[in-house]
Amino acid sequence: MQVLEVLWENIEQVRHKSGERKDVQPTTSKPISTTSKPVANCSSLYKSGERKDGVYIINPDDLGSFQVRCDMQTDGGGWTVFQRKQDASVNFYRGWQDYKNGFGDLNGNFWLGLDKIHRLTKSGQNVLRVDLMDWTNDTAYAKYGSFSVAPESDGYRLNLGNFLGNAGDSLTYHNGMNFTTYDRDNDQDGGNCAAICQGAWWYKHCHHSNLNGLYLAGKISAKGMNWLHWKNDRKSMKKTEMKLRTAGF
Repeated sequence: MQVLEVLWENIEQVRHKSGERKDVQPTTSKPISTTSKPVANCSSLYKSGERKDGVYIINPDDLGSFQVRCDMQTDGGGWTVFQRKQDASVNFYRGWQDYKNGFGDLNGNFWLGLDKIHRLTKSGQNVLRVDLMDWTNDTAYAKYGSFSVAPESDGYRLNLGNFLGNAGDSLTYHNGMNFTTYDRDNDQDGGNCAAICQGAWWYKHCHHSNLNGLYLAGKISAKGMNWLHWKNDRKSMKKTEMKLRTAGF
Protein backbone atom coordinates (compact mmCIF):
# COMPACT_ATOMS: atom_id res chain seq x y z
CA MET A 1 0.00 0.00 0.00
CA GLN A 2 1.41 3.39 -0.94
CA VAL A 3 2.43 5.82 1.79
CA LEU A 4 0.11 8.56 0.45
CA GLU A 5 -2.90 6.24 0.56
CA VAL A 6 -2.15 5.29 4.16
CA LEU A 7 -1.75 8.96 5.08
CA TRP A 8 -5.17 9.93 3.65
CA GLU A 9 -6.92 7.11 5.48
CA ASN A 10 -5.17 7.92 8.76
CA ILE A 11 -6.15 11.60 8.47
CA GLU A 12 -9.83 10.70 8.01
CA GLN A 13 -9.75 8.21 10.89
CA VAL A 14 -8.06 10.62 13.31
CA ARG A 15 -10.57 13.37 12.52
CA HIS A 16 -13.48 11.09 13.28
CA LYS A 17 -11.98 9.77 16.52
CA SER A 18 -11.18 13.28 17.73
CA GLY A 19 -14.76 14.38 17.06
CA GLU A 20 -13.69 17.14 14.67
CA ARG A 21 -16.57 19.32 13.51
CA LYS A 22 -15.99 21.94 10.85
CA ASP A 23 -18.76 24.37 9.93
CA VAL A 24 -21.71 22.29 11.09
CA GLN A 25 -23.83 24.04 8.49
CA PRO A 26 -22.25 24.78 5.11
CA THR A 27 -21.45 28.48 4.95
CA THR A 28 -19.31 31.05 3.24
CA SER A 29 -18.70 34.65 4.20
CA LYS A 30 -19.42 36.27 0.82
CA PRO A 31 -22.51 35.11 -1.07
CA ILE A 32 -23.02 36.68 -4.48
CA SER A 33 -25.58 39.51 -4.37
CA THR A 34 -28.87 38.57 -6.01
CA THR A 35 -32.42 39.87 -6.22
CA SER A 36 -33.93 41.45 -3.10
CA LYS A 37 -36.24 38.45 -2.70
CA PRO A 38 -34.48 35.06 -2.84
CA VAL A 39 -35.68 32.76 -5.63
CA ALA A 40 -36.34 29.02 -5.42
CA ASN A 41 -33.10 27.52 -6.73
CA CYS A 42 -30.13 27.97 -9.04
CA SER A 43 -32.26 27.17 -12.09
CA SER A 44 -34.39 30.23 -11.33
CA LEU A 45 -31.27 32.34 -10.80
CA TYR A 46 -29.92 31.28 -14.18
CA LYS A 47 -33.18 32.19 -15.86
CA SER A 48 -33.05 35.60 -14.16
CA GLY A 49 -29.69 36.27 -15.81
CA GLU A 50 -27.09 35.00 -13.33
CA ARG A 51 -24.15 33.29 -15.07
CA LYS A 52 -21.39 33.19 -12.45
CA ASP A 53 -20.52 30.05 -10.47
CA GLY A 54 -20.61 30.72 -6.75
CA VAL A 55 -22.66 31.02 -3.59
CA TYR A 56 -26.16 32.50 -3.72
CA ILE A 57 -29.10 32.85 -1.33
CA ILE A 58 -32.30 30.96 -2.18
CA ASN A 59 -35.65 30.15 -0.58
CA PRO A 60 -37.28 27.14 -2.28
CA ASP A 61 -40.51 26.99 -0.27
CA ASP A 62 -40.94 30.28 1.64
CA LEU A 63 -39.84 28.53 4.86
CA GLY A 64 -36.60 30.44 5.21
CA SER A 65 -33.65 31.28 3.00
CA PHE A 66 -30.22 29.64 2.98
CA GLN A 67 -26.99 29.71 1.02
CA VAL A 68 -26.22 27.29 -1.79
CA ARG A 69 -23.52 26.83 -4.37
CA CYS A 70 -24.66 27.23 -7.98
CA ASP A 71 -22.95 25.66 -10.98
CA MET A 72 -23.83 27.96 -13.87
CA GLN A 73 -21.49 26.38 -16.45
CA THR A 74 -21.82 22.59 -16.54
CA ASP A 75 -24.27 21.13 -19.07
CA GLY A 76 -26.17 24.38 -19.58
CA GLY A 77 -25.89 25.66 -15.99
CA GLY A 78 -28.61 26.22 -13.40
CA TRP A 79 -27.44 23.45 -11.04
CA THR A 80 -27.83 23.60 -7.25
CA VAL A 81 -24.84 21.70 -5.83
CA PHE A 82 -25.54 19.73 -2.66
CA GLN A 83 -22.38 17.63 -2.34
CA ARG A 84 -18.78 18.36 -3.19
CA LYS A 85 -15.69 16.50 -2.04
CA GLN A 86 -12.31 17.33 -3.54
CA ASP A 87 -9.77 16.77 -0.76
CA ALA A 88 -9.51 15.43 2.79
CA SER A 89 -9.87 18.76 4.61
CA VAL A 90 -13.42 18.09 5.84
CA ASN A 91 -14.46 14.92 7.67
CA PHE A 92 -17.51 13.29 6.01
CA TYR A 93 -17.76 10.37 8.47
CA ARG A 94 -20.43 12.01 10.62
CA GLY A 95 -23.68 11.27 12.36
CA TRP A 96 -27.34 11.87 11.59
CA GLN A 97 -27.63 15.45 12.85
CA ASP A 98 -24.71 16.67 10.77
CA TYR A 99 -26.08 15.05 7.62
CA LYS A 100 -29.51 16.46 8.41
CA ASN A 101 -28.26 20.03 8.87
CA GLY A 102 -25.24 20.06 6.57
CA PHE A 103 -21.56 20.83 7.06
CA GLY A 104 -18.46 22.15 5.34
CA ASP A 105 -17.61 25.21 3.26
CA LEU A 106 -19.63 26.05 0.15
CA ASN A 107 -16.41 27.21 -1.53
CA GLY A 108 -14.72 23.90 -0.75
CA ASN A 109 -15.96 20.54 0.51
CA PHE A 110 -19.51 20.33 1.82
CA TRP A 111 -22.78 18.48 2.28
CA LEU A 112 -25.73 20.87 2.00
CA GLY A 113 -27.97 18.96 4.41
CA LEU A 114 -30.78 16.45 3.94
CA ASP A 115 -33.41 18.87 5.23
CA LYS A 116 -32.42 21.40 2.57
CA ILE A 117 -32.22 18.76 -0.17
CA HIS A 118 -35.74 17.68 0.75
CA ARG A 119 -36.96 21.28 0.61
CA LEU A 120 -35.39 21.67 -2.83
CA THR A 121 -36.99 18.51 -4.22
CA LYS A 122 -40.35 18.17 -2.47
CA SER A 123 -42.31 20.00 -5.16
CA GLY A 124 -41.86 19.83 -8.90
CA GLN A 125 -39.62 17.59 -10.97
CA ASN A 126 -35.85 17.73 -10.66
CA VAL A 127 -32.93 16.12 -12.47
CA LEU A 128 -29.89 14.80 -10.59
CA ARG A 129 -26.38 15.03 -12.00
CA VAL A 130 -23.31 13.35 -10.48
CA ASP A 131 -19.89 14.51 -11.71
CA LEU A 132 -16.84 12.32 -11.07
CA MET A 133 -13.07 12.74 -11.47
CA ASP A 134 -10.56 9.98 -10.78
CA TRP A 135 -6.85 10.17 -9.99
CA THR A 136 -5.88 10.08 -13.68
CA ASN A 137 -8.07 13.20 -14.10
CA ASP A 138 -10.55 11.26 -16.22
CA THR A 139 -14.09 12.59 -15.80
CA ALA A 140 -17.53 11.06 -16.18
CA TYR A 141 -21.12 11.87 -15.26
CA ALA A 142 -24.40 10.21 -14.35
CA LYS A 143 -27.81 11.87 -14.71
CA TYR A 144 -31.19 10.72 -13.41
CA GLY A 145 -34.40 11.94 -15.03
CA SER A 146 -36.10 12.57 -11.69
CA PHE A 147 -34.76 13.02 -8.17
CA SER A 148 -36.23 13.71 -4.75
CA VAL A 149 -35.43 13.08 -1.11
CA ALA A 150 -38.28 12.36 1.31
CA PRO A 151 -38.65 14.19 4.67
CA GLU A 152 -36.91 13.04 7.84
CA SER A 153 -40.11 11.27 8.96
CA ASP A 154 -39.61 8.97 5.96
CA GLY A 155 -35.89 8.51 6.56
CA TYR A 156 -34.84 10.88 3.75
CA ARG A 157 -35.71 8.10 1.31
CA LEU A 158 -34.12 8.35 -2.14
CA ASN A 159 -36.36 8.54 -5.22
CA LEU A 160 -34.75 8.32 -8.66
CA GLY A 161 -35.78 8.24 -12.30
CA ASN A 162 -34.05 6.77 -15.34
CA PHE A 163 -30.27 6.84 -15.75
CA LEU A 164 -28.34 8.59 -18.51
CA GLY A 165 -24.59 9.19 -18.78
CA ASN A 166 -21.13 7.72 -19.31
CA ALA A 167 -20.24 6.86 -15.71
CA GLY A 168 -22.37 3.73 -15.44
CA ASP A 169 -25.39 3.49 -13.16
CA SER A 170 -24.23 3.06 -9.57
CA LEU A 171 -27.16 4.77 -7.83
CA THR A 172 -30.31 2.96 -8.99
CA TYR A 173 -29.27 0.08 -6.70
CA HIS A 174 -29.93 2.50 -3.81
CA ASN A 175 -33.28 3.77 -5.09
CA GLY A 176 -36.01 3.62 -2.45
CA MET A 177 -33.55 3.32 0.44
CA ASN A 178 -33.53 5.49 3.54
CA PHE A 179 -30.39 7.35 4.53
CA THR A 180 -27.98 5.67 6.96
CA THR A 181 -25.31 7.12 9.24
CA TYR A 182 -23.16 5.37 11.84
CA ASP A 183 -25.68 6.37 14.53
CA ARG A 184 -28.89 5.73 12.51
CA ASP A 185 -29.04 2.34 10.76
CA ASN A 186 -31.68 2.23 8.00
CA ASP A 187 -30.05 -0.18 5.55
CA GLN A 188 -30.97 -3.79 4.75
CA ASP A 189 -27.63 -5.26 5.78
CA GLY A 190 -27.07 -7.28 8.93
CA GLY A 191 -24.61 -4.64 10.16
CA ASN A 192 -24.52 -0.87 9.91
CA CYS A 193 -23.24 -0.08 6.41
CA ALA A 194 -22.21 3.46 7.39
CA ALA A 195 -19.94 2.09 10.12
CA ILE A 196 -18.65 -0.71 7.88
CA CYS A 197 -17.97 1.57 4.91
CA GLN A 198 -16.95 4.71 6.86
CA GLY A 199 -19.45 7.02 5.21
CA ALA A 200 -23.12 8.01 5.11
CA TRP A 201 -25.42 7.14 2.21
CA TRP A 202 -28.63 5.49 1.04
CA TYR A 203 -27.04 2.11 1.75
CA LYS A 204 -28.66 -1.20 0.90
CA HIS A 205 -26.40 -4.32 1.17
CA CYS A 206 -24.12 -2.17 1.33
CA HIS A 207 -23.37 -0.10 -1.82
CA HIS A 208 -22.61 0.40 -5.49
CA SER A 209 -21.65 4.01 -4.72
CA ASN A 210 -20.27 5.67 -1.60
CA LEU A 211 -19.51 9.29 -2.45
CA ASN A 212 -19.43 10.40 1.19
CA GLY A 213 -16.84 7.74 2.01
CA LEU A 214 -13.20 8.26 2.98
CA TYR A 215 -10.84 10.27 0.77
CA LEU A 216 -8.29 7.58 -0.08
CA ALA A 217 -6.27 8.96 -3.02
CA GLY A 218 -7.20 6.29 -5.54
CA LYS A 219 -7.01 3.31 -3.23
CA ILE A 220 -9.38 0.41 -4.03
CA SER A 221 -11.59 0.09 -0.96
CA ALA A 222 -15.28 -0.19 -0.12
CA LYS A 223 -14.60 2.58 2.42
CA GLY A 224 -13.55 5.04 -0.28
CA MET A 225 -15.66 7.56 -2.20
CA ASN A 226 -16.31 5.25 -5.13
CA TRP A 227 -18.73 4.70 -8.03
CA LEU A 228 -18.57 1.00 -8.91
CA HIS A 229 -19.86 0.94 -12.47
CA TRP A 230 -17.68 3.65 -13.99
CA LYS A 231 -14.55 1.51 -14.33
CA ASN A 232 -15.93 -1.56 -12.56
CA ASP A 233 -13.76 -1.14 -9.51
CA ARG A 234 -13.90 0.59 -6.14
CA LYS A 235 -11.10 3.10 -6.59
CA SER A 236 -11.67 6.19 -4.49
CA MET A 237 -12.43 9.31 -6.55
CA LYS A 238 -10.37 12.50 -6.62
CA LYS A 239 -13.40 14.81 -6.85
CA THR A 240 -17.17 14.38 -6.77
CA GLU A 241 -20.12 16.73 -7.08
CA MET A 242 -23.84 16.01 -6.78
CA LYS A 243 -26.25 18.64 -8.05
CA LEU A 244 -29.89 19.09 -9.02
CA ARG A 245 -31.77 21.18 -11.54
CA THR A 246 -35.40 21.79 -12.43
CA ALA A 247 -36.58 19.25 -15.02
CA GLY A 248 -37.21 20.70 -18.46
CA PHE A 249 -34.77 23.54 -17.74
